[in-house]
Amino acid sequence: MNAQSALPDKALVAASFSRAAGSYDAVADLQRRVGQQLLGLLPADLAPERWLDLGCGTGHFARQLAARYPQGEGLALDIAEGMLRHARPLGGARHFLAGDAEALPLREVSCELIFSSLALQWCANLPAVLDEALRVLRPGGVLAFSSLVDGTLDELRQSWRQVDERVHVNRFRHFAEYQALCAGSGLRVRHLQQRPLALHFADLFSLTRELKALGAQNRNPGRPLGLTGRARLRALGEAYERFRQPQGLPATYQVVYVVLEKG
Repeated sequence: MNAQSALPDKALVAASFSRAAGSYDAVADLQRRVGQQLLGLLPADLAPERWLDLGCGTGHFARQLAARYPQGEGLALDIAEGMLRHARPLGGARHFLAGDAEALPLREVSCELIFSSLALQWCANLPAVLDEALRVLRPGGVLAFSSLVDGTLDELRQSWRQVDERVHVNRFRHFAEYQALCAGSGLRVRHLQQRPLALHFADLFSLTRELKALGAQNRNPGRPLGLTGRARLRALGEAYERFRQPQGLPATYQVVYVVLEKG
């Protein structure tokens, strides 16, 4: 199975995140931490007249960008209408747009910054996203994004393998694929690095509850449908216990941070 066919259907992703809009911010520790890391990688001399928060979710980083670039015009775009309904009243961007990262509803050469934190892992056609960024950015403009890499939630994946062989954990691209796609994008690579980030939970229920509240539960082809029986969940919990650390049960995310510049 190739990487593109292994990724979830974008309509399912949009519906899942729309349903999660109301609960998302309360459990978005991972998103906050990764997004702050990405903000710290933006060039210090960048002063965009127009910026885009791509995959804006509830608008948290649109508001951060608005504070950072008060003279710029902010655009926030998401494929999930429910997220946009949540974000609009909170402000930050001047315009909130429904749209797809693979076909941006923006003019050519119209932005100096495209910022996207933990959204592009849901795009099956990443080359199209990079082509769109190249089209929309002005010369000297920057695409900064973070995304999830293969190996994310490996503790959960390994634990499920003790129970059955079904697909229970979202699949993501390998780091080498990000390297190759960015190198061939027509944009100059200023930064490209993979870093792990571990969260800890008191028990398995706390982890799965958070994934559901984030809208990030399993959306891959081949996922099991219907309810999971108590006996199988008990077996999963027992398998996961072998990973327990003093801080709790770890859930490790493999994150790629990328900064690309248009020549």
